Amino acid sequence: IQEGYRNCILPLTSPGSSSLTLIKTNGQLYTYPDGKAGMATCEMCGMVGVRDAFYSKTKRFCSVSCSRSYSSNSKKASILARLQGKPPTKKAKVLQKQPLMAKLAVYAQYQANQQNSVKKAVVSVESFDWGRYLGDGDVAGAPVSCFKHVPMGTSWGDISEGVRVEVPNTDSGLPMRVYWIAGIIKLSGFKALLRYEGFDSDSARDFWCNLCVPDIHPVGWCAAGGKPLVPPKSILHRCTNWKSFLVKRLTGSKTLPPDFTTKVQESLQFPFKKLMRVEVVDKGHLCRTRVALVEQVIGGRLRLVYEECADGTDDFWCHMYSPLIHSIGWSRSIGHRFKRSDVAKKLEGQLDAPGLLFTKVNEVDQSGEWFKDGMKLEAIDPLNLSAICVATVRKVLADGYLMIGIDGSEAADGSDWFCYHCTSPSIFPAGFCEINSIQLTPPRGYSNLPLRWFEYLKESSSVAAPVNLFNKEVPNHGFRPGMKLEAVDLMEPRLICVATVTRIVHRLLRIHFDGWEDEYDQWVDCQSPDLYPVGWCQLTGYQLQPPADLPSGVSKQRKKSQQYKGQKKSRLPHVKKYFSPCFSSHSLSLFHTQMSP
Repeated sequence: IQEGYRNCILPLTSPGSSSLTLIKTNGQLYTYPDGKAGMATCEMCGMVGVRDAFYSKTKRFCSVSCSRSYSSNSKKASILARLQGKPPTKKAKVLQKQPLMAKLAVYAQYQANQQNSVKKAVVSVESFDWGRYLGDGDVAGAPVSCFKHVPMGTSWGDISEGVRVEVPNTDSGLPMRVYWIAGIIKLSGFKALLRYEGFDSDSARDFWCNLCVPDIHPVGWCAAGGKPLVPPKSILHRCTNWKSFLVKRLTGSKTLPPDFTTKVQESLQFPFKKLMRVEVVDKGHLCRTRVALVEQVIGGRLRLVYEECADGTDDFWCHMYSPLIHSIGWSRSIGHRFKRSDVAKKLEGQLDAPGLLFTKVNEVDQSGEWFKDGMKLEAIDPLNLSAICVATVRKVLADGYLMIGIDGSEAADGSDWFCYHCTSPSIFPAGFCEINSIQLTPPRGYSNLPLRWFEYLKESSSVAAPVNLFNKEVPNHGFRPGMKLEAVDLMEPRLICVATVTRIVHRLLRIHFDGWEDEYDQWVDCQSPDLYPVGWCQLTGYQLQPPADLPSGVSKQRKKSQQYKGQKKSRLPHVKKYFSPCFSSHSLSLFHTQMSP
């Protein structure tokens, strides 16, 4: 191997022995004998690769995608596998669609990281350029004011188009760092399309910039700090007195607040600290909670490691305002299932996270008309967030919490029951989907289609939960269809992806992950802490997953093939129909009135 080669992969044959694959990555050498000992062939796609990099204990498949496609199990089973910590999905843009050489290189890098004591390797992808993706501003990003849980979410104020700022001048031709005035042409989340003052309608030098980075300052910052203001050399000839030009242009204009940078820094401080103990949903058994320790905090997102995990690999990502985490003792107080920890000795520095750090739910009066075990409703399936399903109240807990099961798909031991608060925007009265033209997923195996609620309730000897018990509040959230944002893939919550709002139903948003098929869409509440404005990942240092690159002419064919695969992994593969009306016109009218904004 020649010196200077950073990465190279060579097939070698030594005399009297079988062939080897030699990988050199970052100075590390790896050899893998061909054959069963070191190499494997995917039983789904035929891909040949390093056996240790293959998916599952049996090493039969090169990726989660191939394993799902080969299996005849339901989507529930495959998602449960992902929740239990299996390798990244295709949204991570890593192993599964790469050539063999690329796979080997990635695997070698993974081994090198493991040797450097990296707890959980995430194969990095190329940095995503929001500026190129947004173009000249025709594509809009959701405004920061839509996200109250993010830094500056409640302090964004009057920042809008036309505001002037002082930014580095990249067109000065000078060896030292100089600045110039720029105006905001377009806003998309934290990102702003800026134009240097003096270019007027000329957009040749327009550029996108995150307004919360240290290089952006209010007008007057240069004067206060003795920094030079120098006009771009491209327009230097257009004016002979730039001082008078600026005075005229800036009189009466707006700029950032003088303490803007300070506010940004303060908003990036978070109350949760490493080694704080919390109760969080058990990703292997959704019906119970477990104790976990805060291992990492990024932008308010927490990487939690379950307390029994000695090596830190059994983790779970969520936002600090997520309804999935609670203070120690919460499960006992409401009667929720809880897995006790076998850890007898606490680590030095551990402490229980104070209760005031957690999101408070509205108090409810359960003494009058209330939910009862066996009542029917509609709910977002926590194991398939693209679907709203027929569901049942399985257990009524204290403080307004309910254990919900998805009809026709429940485990015998209730291990996939999920806890929703009665005010949760993820549960709905029977008939919600019908009224709002949303496809409702009926119970698995139900053959009396199209399903009518009246008949279904009669057949199951059950009643629907009263409409007045559900949350009917619809905030003025500010989202619009087509807006871009950064969204958590809740099926693999460590990933944040480029996404688009494709539909809005009251306070419910349909989130589409750019570049991926619609079957991966997710229903998310408008106030979910798992949604972020454009530029949030850059601001906080979190890895953003870019859109998938679908080659021209392949997209339609791929969608067609995915239709069959999706049928295999969905809860109800054969049902694609809407529920039929079953209420009287009066009751439907009443329901619509109660649920409308």
